[in-house]
Amino acid sequence: MNLRNMHRFVSIGCRRDASAARARRLPQTSRALIALLAAASLTAGGETEALSSKQKGAVMQAHPYVGMWVTKDGYIRHELLPNGRYDEARGDRKSAYQGRYEITGDHIEYWDDTGFTADGDFRDDVLYHAGMVLYRERDGKRK
Repeated sequence: MNLRNMHRFVSIGCRRDASAARARRLPQTSRALIALLAAASLTAGGETEALSSKQKGAVMQAHPYVGMWVTKDGYIRHELLPNGRYDEARGDRKSAYQGRYEITGDHIEYWDDTGFTADGDFRDDVLYHAGMVLYRERDGKRK
């Protein structure tokens, strides 16, 4: 069963199974969580279907490190997007680098769209990444 079918099962229910009636009564957030867990289970079980960007966004949206990170001089602006992607600007060059990222604890791994990889660590609300020091920016001001 692929992710789309699993989501359909959780959202709509399967009339062949008595547990379907219970699934239809679950709150929407519970159904979404079950669909995400099922997707993770399917991926771990060998299926390669990835989560959609909307589902990744739901997972990352609440992550405390999502947002804009900027060097002290403002030259490098590194935005961690809630969908697991990042967009890095350098000087006047918007979107100089783009790719995906994953955060585990206080560690971040990057995969640039060109194939470049990097990592970094968050310590005391500062991002140490590839020899750079980036500070969280909120409301256009560095924290």
